[in-house]
Amino acid sequence: MAVSVGLVGLGQFGTNFVQPFRDHPEVGRLALCDAVPDRVKACAEEFGISETYGSLDEVCRSDVNALAIITQPWLHFEHVLQALEAGKHVYSAVPPAFGVSVEEIVEECGRLVEAVERTGLTYMLGETTYFRPETMYCHRRAAAGDFGRFVYSEGEYFHDWSHGLLEVARNRWGKEFGPDKLGGPPMFYPTHSTSGIIEITGARMTHVSAFGVTVPDDEIWRPETIFGNTMSSQVALYRMSDGSTARIAECRRIGHVPREGFRIFGSEGSFVSGVSGAKWVTKDGWENVDVEAAREPLPEALAADLGGHGGSHSYLVHEFVDSVARGRLPRTNVWQAVRYALPGAMAHASALRGGELLEVPDFGDPPR
Repeated sequence: MAVSVGLVGLGQFGTNFVQPFRDHPEVGRLALCDAVPDRVKACAEEFGISETYGSLDEVCRSDVNALAIITQPWLHFEHVLQALEAGKHVYSAVPPAFGVSVEEIVEECGRLVEAVERTGLTYMLGETTYFRPETMYCHRRAAAGDFGRFVYSEGEYFHDWSHGLLEVARNRWGKEFGPDKLGGPPMFYPTHSTSGIIEITGARMTHVSAFGVTVPDDEIWRPETIFGNTMSSQVALYRMSDGSTARIAECRRIGHVPREGFRIFGSEGSFVSGVSGAKWVTKDGWENVDVEAAREPLPEALAADLGGHGGSHSYLVHEFVDSVARGRLPRTNVWQAVRYALPGAMAHASALRGGELLEVPDFGDPPR
């Protein structure tokens, strides 16, 4: 089945996906969509795309059968819902839901699952961590039983404010940008740090206790924003459904290079990675490992340029297109997507309550 795709959102991030969608052997047609006419025109000329649209409404009325939603984080939920209701299969950039409150995120996650179940359409979250080589390597070790029983895991997303986050905020909000739009809770954007642990262990996060760090007189994280949040860094401890534990750190004021990573500790073996590279560790010692060798194969047209975020972009495109073409469940499906997001929302709720132990809501497993 040839898949027709409409790519919605041609900002700094969205343009990274034009070429892999265009070149995928099972994409028979690619359309571009953005609310900024000059942006659509320039991108269409650069990549040789003839079909363009100026709004989500327009492309939803077209006969393309799938949409890749790479718009602003707070728009993902409503845009995905509109696309599903229009009968389109949907790829969504992260996070799946993003609000100004914990309650809003929980509600949106539930409505998202309901919409996918009701329509029977494909939904995939474009979570980059799943398709990093470190994750692929750990999947293989886990499948072989090399970890033994999972004991403890750690994940973090270190992105200090000085590393371009003000520019990102300005670009995302556009004309609506102002000081009141800053200061979002770090745990409202947790999928890069939660997803690797959840996928490798095969367990979900069931309970959380979390704390936040407030920098005195911080001009970004302050009460007078739409979020009312003062915590620029948040750390959470989770109970997992398999009896193990996990720690997640989301830090935006930290003296560290940008990092998305995880470490997994089992009763028989462990995986660690950091500035000194990736290592497999046992009770007898450790060895350096080449995680790149664990990469899954890709169509030839996508293999030459894997894209950013640890070479995950081409894998994300292939996973979505292949799942639509074959009518199969994508690995980062909606049930997993909300399991990546909800632990972060509940961590923020716990931090607001001084570390109170809270249950993480769950919306069930995908249909078999």
